[in-house]
Amino acid sequence: MEFKTYMCLICGWVYDEEAGLPDEGIAPGTLWKDVPMNWTCPECGARKEDFEMTVI
Repeated sequence: MEFKTYMCLICGWVYDEEAGLPDEGIAPGTLWKDVPMNWTCPECGARKEDFEMTVI
């Protein structure tokens, strides 16, 4: 499986599907589509729709 990364368009913070976000209860390997809709960027509070898939 190929994991993707998603970047916040507001502050540039990057969510990596492979790494997840264990500190916020999102396990490693969690796909972007499975991140809760009410989740917000840990850096700036932007909503999930303010992220865009990026290639790093």
